[in-house]
Amino acid sequence: MRLDPEPLPRRDWLGLASLWSAASALAFGFIGAMRLPKAAVVAAPSKALKLTLPESLPAGEAFVPPGRAMAVFRDGEGVYAISTICTHLGCVVKPNAEGFECPCHGSRFDHAGGVVKGPAPRALPWLQVRLANGEVHIDEGKTVPSGTKAKQA
Repeated sequence: MRLDPEPLPRRDWLGLASLWSAASALAFGFIGAMRLPKAAVVAAPSKALKLTLPESLPAGEAFVPPGRAMAVFRDGEGVYAISTICTHLGCVVKPNAEGFECPCHGSRFDHAGGVVKGPAPRALPWLQVRLANGEVHIDEGKTVPSGTKAKQA
């Protein structure tokens, strides 16, 4: 009488392994599908921003608040803000001496956000700015016509 279990043939083992692989793939796929209705997006910072411009900021020079995609300017006519999101494919443009430059595809914009060199199809949008109690209030969610500035009191 033999007490050792009979060895599992190779074909049976391969069949069982493929069955378990298919079952686990279906289970993981089902778990993934159950997670789809729940948003997997990280909350974005508020679109509204309050800031105080540095006193040392020269007229016409860009002030880029940390963590924000905008450039704020002060000149003799008032305060204004321009989005730094390229209108071509959404890269963040960098301010330079001539205006702005897109590091991704080479678009260039003047200080007012107008397109100097493509492939960007449109100018950079101007953002809504209000002045209250010495603070600058900017709403990144609202655009205004180019040239709209908040008048300094």
